Parts: sequence; C-alpha cells; structure tokens
Amino acid sequence: MSSSEPVRAPRPRMTGTQRRQQLIEIGRALFAERGYDATSIEEIAQRAQVSKPVVYEHFGGKEGLYAVVVDREMSILLEMITSSLTRNRSRVRLEQVALALLTYIEERTDGFRILVRDQPVASSDGRYSSLLNEAVNQVAHLLASDFGRRDLDASLAPLYAQALVGMVSTAATWWLDERVPPKEVVAAHLVNLCWNGLSHLEAEPGLSSEWNTGTAPTGGGVTRR
Repeated sequence: MSSSEPVRAPRPRMTGTQRRQQLIEIGRALFAERGYDATSIEEIAQRAQVSKPVVYEHFGGKEGLYAVVVDREMSILLEMITSSLTRNRSRVRLEQVALALLTYIEERTDGFRILVRDQPVASSDGRYSSLLNEAVNQVAHLLASDFGRRDLDASLAPLYAQALVGMVSTAATWWLDERVPPKEVVAAHLVNLCWNGLSHLEAEPGLSSEWNTGTAPTGGGVTRR
C-alpha cells in the first residue's frame, strides 16, 4: 500500500444500547416489507453486519424482536391518540385524533404496516385491534358524558364509539397506500362526517323501510331518559 493512500479509521464500536436500537430499526423495516414469516434472523443480522448470536443475545430470537417492535409502535400511536382525546373541546378532539392517526401513518409507515398485518399468536395481545379497542373505550367514555348532557341514552355510547373509531381506522388504512388527498383534507372530511352526525343525532332513530311497512323498529334508539 502506498504511503500516500489514506488509512481508513476503524468503525467506532456500537454500545449495547445503540446496537439494540439498530436491530429494532432494521427489524421494523424488514417486518413491514416482508411480514413476520418471510423475515429471518439471518437477514436481520446481515443488514446489521453482525452475527446471528448478537440478535439472539438482545432479543432471544425473531419473535422477541418482533414483540419489541410492535410494543414500541403501539406505544407511540396510542400516545398520539390519547393525547388528542384529552385536550380541547369535542370537535377539536375529533380533528386531532384523525390527524394523529394519519400523521403516524405518514411518518411511521413501516410501523403501521406491521401493526395491521397478521401477527404471531404469541404476540396477539399487541395487535392493532387491541389499540383500536383502547381508543373505542376512551371515545365511549367521552360520548357517554356528552350524551348525558344532551339527555340521550348514554348506554349506547359504546355503539357510536365503535362506529366512529371504525370509520376513521378504515379510512386511514385506505390512505396508507393512496396518500391522496393530503392528510389534512382527509381529516377534515372525516370530522365533517363524524361531527355533523353526532351534532344531529335523532333521539329515536328508525329504519325507513320499517316505517314504510308500518312496523315499529325493534332495536333500541338513542332514547331520551
């Protein structure tokens, strides 16, 4: 080697914390791209330029790494949604919840793809559905208070919470691949539908087909107390 050639300095050795973070990021990208089953410890190790035992040392195996990735994404998204639900008045809450979910999808696309994929049975408690259930519970609590102030049947708040969260979640999942219109426009239209619906609830809704045949509706409505 010529003395004029620069000597490459050795790469700085990662700390254990840095290595763990690197493996999490690599695992997140691969799980999002290929899914759990198609991702191997060998490929994760190759991308990180480490041996397979290093991955096992940090996470015990692929399932352990996957669980850490899912838990972290769940925590991030739940915090964004929860903080939106606990601030400001009702309409602003709706706006912030819709924007929080869409912003998460925009900024952490890999994480959202992982959450909505089928997951190993052992990590089923971290499924996206469990996060939605948590959101439903919080929305139901808010709606129950609102229904009480409006003299509507608070026992039906969980039904409306399921409908609202389901609508926002379905639209957000669709937007994951479409990305048009912009998230602010999507959020505005979701809030338009949700808010106008909640603002004009009928006290005793019925099906038009039943009224046309002269048959009274059999299901409970948002009845006044």
